[in-house]
Amino acid sequence: MRHAFAKALYDIAESDERIVLMTADLGFMVLEDFARAYPSRFYNVGVAEANMIGLATGLAASGYIPFVYSIATFASMRGYEQIRNGPILHQLPVRVIGVGGGFEYGHAGITHHALEDLAIARVQPGLAVVAPADHLQASAAIRTTYDLPGPIYYRIGKREDYVLPGLEGRFRIGRADVVREGPDILIVTLGSISAEVVKAADKLAENGVGTTICVVSSLRPAPYGDLMDLLERFPVSLTVEEHYTEEVWVSRLRNSSGDFSKLPDHPLWCARIADLCVW
Repeated sequence: MRHAFAKALYDIAESDERIVLMTADLGFMVLEDFARAYPSRFYNVGVAEANMIGLATGLAASGYIPFVYSIATFASMRGYEQIRNGPILHQLPVRVIGVGGGFEYGHAGITHHALEDLAIARVQPGLAVVAPADHLQASAAIRTTYDLPGPIYYRIGKREDYVLPGLEGRFRIGRADVVREGPDILIVTLGSISAEVVKAADKLAENGVGTTICVVSSLRPAPYGDLMDLLERFPVSLTVEEHYTEEVWVSRLRNSSGDFSKLPDHPLWCARIADLCVW
């Protein structure tokens, strides 16, 4: 998704001079085209994520739309206080790009595993949270949301070649997308791990189990209405995402403002992907 993001931002910057791209010494072989085309709007701040957020806050307050780029753990946590006190507090259009959610930097170890980024982003008021499922949706999400008011956190994956069947690059802020219909079980998923959910659904189909797959790429605003409509249709539902179990969709649904009290006996399970991590 990194190259899809970079290409979308390159295209937007051609017609919108407010676009600025900043990186904390990352993005090699991804951001070079933007840097060459718009050298006055590209900054490598070095390994200084907190400072990068501070600079982006100042640029946003001056009328620009800055995108700050780093690995998801670094993007979401190293400058967290600055994100809270800058773009969130003042509702400025800073866009934080966190690359490689979940275990996508698996070989680099737990320091690079973004397993809490969505929770800490979602807890902040006024921060939109977006996690595309494939590179086509990543491009659509950037193009659709780049000029929204207020800050945004994007969790984008590393995989470039995969296209999620049935999604066709759709992205709608505040909505969910059903990419497969089946009568027996509902799986709610988000981000790059959606590809594994499709494989699981194929295996279930071999055993006569029909699966509906719902992809939630807009975590805030969240598609509670869409999810409520789906949950009412199925006897069993499952959520699959690369995240600690706290603040996964199970807890979000049970603690949401939606009227899920209508489903008191509805089994809602979470695949504890992140809890398999060995410390």
